[in-house]
Amino acid sequence: MKQDPGEEEWVSKSQRKRECDALQKIGERLLKLKPDDLSLIDLPTELAAALEETRHIHSNSALKRQRQYLGKLMRTCDHEKIEQQLISVEHRNDTNTAQFRKIEKWRDRLIDNDKDVLGEIIEEHPDLDRQHIHNLVRTAAKEASANKPPTASRKLFKYLREIASATVE
Repeated sequence: MKQDPGEEEWVSKSQRKRECDALQKIGERLLKLKPDDLSLIDLPTELAAALEETRHIHSNSALKRQRQYLGKLMRTCDHEKIEQQLISVEHRNDTNTAQFRKIEKWRDRLIDNDKDVLGEIIEEHPDLDRQHIHNLVRTAAKEASANKPPTASRKLFKYLREIASATVE
């Protein structure tokens, strides 16, 4: 049986409940954001006011009702757009963390005398001062073998971070 274009597609009650639960979960994720992060998301005024009001509620039963209300509000707005913005806010620091870990690995490999890593670094950042990096690596390796505080290791990390950020800008 063909459906008229004006008719809505039939959706089971269970499916509607799953969709409502998913929207409530988005609302809960919005609640977990700090106010500064929440301001980065383009929210309808009614939803933003409801989220702000939720922060002042302490009663469990009242919180449950308010979360359901947030889910109801989410149904009336462009929840897909809000979810995309929420994802970008939640994951905006991932690239910084990845860059930080990459620099840490470079530093550790340099101190461990890995000959290949210097070539990788030079390939990505040809403007680095090779003599300076060799001196930092030599000093950091001496400190590590003598169980001294990692002052040169920190300087090496700082230099690698400066090189990487100069290339990005």
